[in-house]
Amino acid sequence: MAKQLAVLLFSAAFAFAQGPRGGGPVGRGGPGSPGFGPGRFGGPVVTGAPYSGTETQTVQEKFADGNSVNTSTTSQRARDTQGRTYWSEIITPAASTGNAPYTRTTITDPVAGVRYELDSATMTAIESRMPKMFQGQIGLASSSAPTRTPTPGTTTRPNGATVTITALGTQTVNGVLATGTQTTEVIPAGAIGNAQAITITRTTWISTTLNLPVEIKSSDPRVGTSDMELTNISTGEPSATLFQVPGTYTVKQGGGRGLGLGSGRGGSGGFGRRGGPRGPQ
Repeated sequence: MAKQLAVLLFSAAFAFAQGPRGGGPVGRGGPGSPGFGPGRFGGPVVTGAPYSGTETQTVQEKFADGNSVNTSTTSQRARDTQGRTYWSEIITPAASTGNAPYTRTTITDPVAGVRYELDSATMTAIESRMPKMFQGQIGLASSSAPTRTPTPGTTTRPNGATVTITALGTQTVNGVLATGTQTTEVIPAGAIGNAQAITITRTTWISTTLNLPVEIKSSDPRVGTSDMELTNISTGEPSATLFQVPGTYTVKQGGGRGLGLGSGRGGSGGFGRRGGPRGPQ
């Protein structure tokens, strides 16, 4: 159960958006969190801000007996001027499954209103529909989903927890100019059955030019720490071939306007995301 909770918490923090969206407590999609963006899950479309880069996600899960599990995943990401996105990572299943490593790639095309989940193990591309971008949005010089920086200050939740948002200013992070915020949530003793106060923090640096996070560091004593870094960032137009399904793949229809995860591996961010057993093909 603890393992499931940890994966869910960190998956919410790492499902990378093209801009932040506010919400619940820090560590669970709270103020300044990335939310779910079109990089994999659908969401706001960002146009006029092409880029490519390498995303590295590192998670350390801690357990009550002092043990810990460290995992790290690396993916290649890109977005073109029209808002198409590309996200590709190599999945290494557990040795006990007998499955060889394979590549999973997600392509979203808001212009055509379609997304694809590519699986190199089966050489299939699961196609599903997504809302089309309005024609007037294509070619905008700025994003169609402007970054919303959380307002600094302190609020108190009904259970007595306090959430403080602190502006960190602007500085160069991973080679690009980014604006930072730190969100700190303090849950007082007894609020959720806890013997002592719990302090949860998340520091987010967002490139306002690219309209996406380039670094997020989170710490929650209940589950551990997490770190996302977007590096090797290029702001040039990516190759158009990244956003096309290779001719060697067989295209199959998915489940309509849903997430289109398709491959039966528990979906992005689930256990399959870090190389767990694959489901039925």
